[in-house]
Amino acid sequence: MKIGLRILLGYFLIVGLAAWFLLNVFVQEVKPGARSTLEAAMNDTAQLLAQLVAEDVKQGATDPTLLARIAAASRNSDYRITITDEKGIVLFDSAGKAVGQDYSRWNDVYLTLRGKYGARMTSEVPRDYGSLGMYVAAPVRDGERIIGVLTVTKPISSVQGFIERSQRKILKWGIVLLGLSLLIGVAITWRMASTVNKLMVFVEDVQAGRKAVMPKLGSSEISTLGHALEAMRAKLEGKDYVETLMHTLTHELKSPIAAIQATAELLEEDMPPEQRRQFLSTIQAQNARQRDLIDKLLALVRVEKQQRIDDAAPLDVAGLLQDVAGDFQARLNARQLHLVLDADSALQLRGDALLLRQALGNLLDNAIGFAPPGSTVTMAAQRSDGHVEIKVCDAGPGIPAYAEARLFERFYSLPRPDGAKSTGLGLPFVREVAALHGGSAQVVNGEGGGCRAALLLPLHAERIASA
Repeated sequence: MKIGLRILLGYFLIVGLAAWFLLNVFVQEVKPGARSTLEAAMNDTAQLLAQLVAEDVKQGATDPTLLARIAAASRNSDYRITITDEKGIVLFDSAGKAVGQDYSRWNDVYLTLRGKYGARMTSEVPRDYGSLGMYVAAPVRDGERIIGVLTVTKPISSVQGFIERSQRKILKWGIVLLGLSLLIGVAITWRMASTVNKLMVFVEDVQAGRKAVMPKLGSSEISTLGHALEAMRAKLEGKDYVETLMHTLTHELKSPIAAIQATAELLEEDMPPEQRRQFLSTIQAQNARQRDLIDKLLALVRVEKQQRIDDAAPLDVAGLLQDVAGDFQARLNARQLHLVLDADSALQLRGDALLLRQALGNLLDNAIGFAPPGSTVTMAAQRSDGHVEIKVCDAGPGIPAYAEARLFERFYSLPRPDGAKSTGLGLPFVREVAALHGGSAQVVNGEGGGCRAALLLPLHAERIASA
């Protein structure tokens, strides 16, 4: 399971459980809270009325005018008021139902006559919640002596609508808050998962040896981790790279150094001027080979360590091919080769002009070295499925089967028809430049013979109309 999904599920579980408990508590507290408020109001009413009727109950009679006012007040407020004597016999009932009945066993009357707080909830019709009423009693006193009980009754159904409305409102806003919390959770999780995924892609690219640029990870702990991984990668790769580079460079320089040393020793002997000039030419050639090797190796090192192109710009592909052709015109003439350029003048791409010029120069240099004198070399560019494909084709002997898989290895080269030996760094350089531009390089045998080298580069700019 992906880390983003784990975070989202964990967040959803925590928020969901918290919301369920809170909503459950609030909803369940509405009913007792409303009843507690109602009971307090009824108790105040009962205490006040008990004081008003105390003198009448003491004299064994009740003032009809007072009772009429009490009865009218109870009808207007959904209250039912009963008054009992000290034995619990009902003296007055605003509903006119229970006069003369014995209420001494009901909790409200029973507890109040004994100096305690008396209240109860009872349904007038058994098991009928709609007839449930709350009974709150207050003592009718003659000094310190309790001479009766006044009970105020109110049906629960009168506040049930308020309770249900409050519960619905709490549930509604609770669900809204839960939804907002989940949306916030999804946004935070998506951001975290996106950041982690960027870091994972970077790590996978590094592990696979591909060009990898440290992504923007914000200012979180994940960003700190990413920069730490980047620094560690740079140190480890730098150490391994230097060790490999020094080993291969030492191996490649052994031959020219040995040749120069042997030739220099021979020059110490007496020899004809013509032979001396030949040996000096050998020294100069080997020295030039060393210089070429070092220059190309340094160029390869720079492009291999480079992870991205910082100054990409729009490039005219046809113009780029013409520039490369101009760089090698002298060599083409020396080999009596005819160069054909075929590129749409409106075809453009974005990239580093210098690197692409060097890469195409390496491909053209190989084509010139392997093409038979007097033959034709072709450089062509065309659009292919959202890419620009630049091909360099020659009519040379082609690639032997044993060398096809090793062409892009550093320092690996094939002997040229004229006996010259290349550095074996040109094609690795081409491959790195292609990778920097998000593309690829390929060298294969041509369908009609010879060799076909190609750069496949993403087309970042659409064709534009020629002026």
